[in-house]
Amino acid sequence: MGRIVFGMMLSLDGYIAGPNGITDLPEPEPELHWYFNNLVKRTAVSLYGRRMYETMKVWQDLDSQPDVSEVLVDFARAWRAVPKVVVSTTLTEVGPNACLVRDDVEAAVRKLKADTQGEIAVSGAALAGSLSKLGLIDEYQLFFRPVVVGGGTPFFELGTQLNLKPLGWEELPQGTRLLRYGRED
Repeated sequence: MGRIVFGMMLSLDGYIAGPNGITDLPEPEPELHWYFNNLVKRTAVSLYGRRMYETMKVWQDLDSQPDVSEVLVDFARAWRAVPKVVVSTTLTEVGPNACLVRDDVEAAVRKLKADTQGEIAVSGAALAGSLSKLGLIDEYQLFFRPVVVGGGTPFFELGTQLNLKPLGWEELPQGTRLLRYGRED
């Protein structure tokens, strides 16, 4: 059985995007980016909401662009290799190595979890909020960046109530601190 993990970079005040909806967090420099590359490489399946999938599609062919750094080429290749499940009621098709879930998300995610060995990385605040309310997320990985954005899209959807237990923490490059939490069963 797979484990569903929701992890994103966020500001010290708890936001994954600023008030304008744009990520106002510092771009990862190579050393931190390599860390994220390795996370992607150990992911069995990526589970995306529509907006995050459309944001991440840039990685589909980024490595074919001129003057792309080695760390970005590596990330693009790793991203393409991971099977993707995209949850959307508005998309009619998705790209290579991806399948689309349009309805009964809970049943689809429960089946994905039952059929997958390894980590299922969920990306997208709205999708993660829905899965949190259903009790389907096993681990939360909060990558705190040393910046305050003052509002925007929160890591935890407003109104979400969870009892969590600490699983550990790491100091990462660029002043980033990873805090890991699991559900309190």
